[in-house]
Amino acid sequence: QVQLEESGGGLMQAGGSLRLSCATSGHTFSNYAVAWFRRTPWKDREFVAARSWSSVNTYYADSVKGRFTIPRDNANNTVYLQMNSLKPEDTAVYYCALNRFGIVGMTWPNYHYWGQGTQVTVSS
Repeated sequence: QVQLEESGGGLMQAGGSLRLSCATSGHTFSNYAVAWFRRTPWKDREFVAARSWSSVNTYYADSVKGRFTIPRDNANNTVYLQMNSLKPEDTAVYYCALNRFGIVGMTWPNYHYWGQGTQVTVSS
């Protein structure tokens, strides 16, 4: 059973940093893609960042480019979302998602598995 477990959310002041983790388990996919999305009361599952496991290429929403990165830990099948220079508008529930074929996409239907979400709140 494929599982994605997010952690690392919390409360941070504007300008600060947080790192979210997405630990994947229960699969033997040789290549897969992982993305981060976020949800607010007024916007459903907005794309944030993504990468394919086998590639060094990464993809970012314009709203986070230059502030967020999506590094990975090969040994632990974990993908992170490093969030720097946080803004109040980054407040959301953040979800990680996995595409089992390694296909990176910026829309939520592209992904087959989802984590439970972790809350990030940025105060001004």
